[in-house]
Amino acid sequence: KDIPSGSITPTFFAAKLFIDNWRWAGVPFYLRTGKRLAKRVTEISIHFRQPPLKLFSSTCGIREPNLLVLGIQPREKISLHIGVKHPGVGNQLYPVNMNFSYEEDMPGNTHFALPYERLLLDCMKGDRTLFARQDGIEAMWSVVDPIISRWENTPALHFPNYPAGTWGPKEADDIIGRDGRQWRTW
Repeated sequence: KDIPSGSITPTFFAAKLFIDNWRWAGVPFYLRTGKRLAKRVTEISIHFRQPPLKLFSSTCGIREPNLLVLGIQPREKISLHIGVKHPGVGNQLYPVNMNFSYEEDMPGNTHFALPYERLLLDCMKGDRTLFARQDGIEAMWSVVDPIISRWENTPALHFPNYPAGTWGPKEADDIIGRDGRQWRTW
């Protein structure tokens, strides 16, 4: 509401990042966050690489990579989506979902702590488990500061805006689409 049409206030961010070490060399990390998106959800989605040699590719059926989803908000959950060999002598795979959700698997629990409720309680108890460490915060700002500085010092010829209630600008789809991937949507 009441947002000027020429506004360039940052409300959305999407990027492809890499971690510069041997363990994560060549592994892309795609990040997307924004305000007033189609749904309020926070999750980590891990798409496992396909093996370089598919011995039974002509007979297996499904070819989607295995997927691990860690739901953080609004529901804490863990989902593992894998291809499983159908019992018997053939090599047919079929998709299987293994899910755990506090809400669904522990229905007797009527109260789940809200995020700030847990954080404030841990703060009062002196438990730092859920708090960011100083070196992590500094590392995060070492990535974010140059981006903000560039935005502030470079006038945008075309600033990709998006209507409220969508998954963000088309340009965000292009970031991940160049690699033949797409964002998870619900």
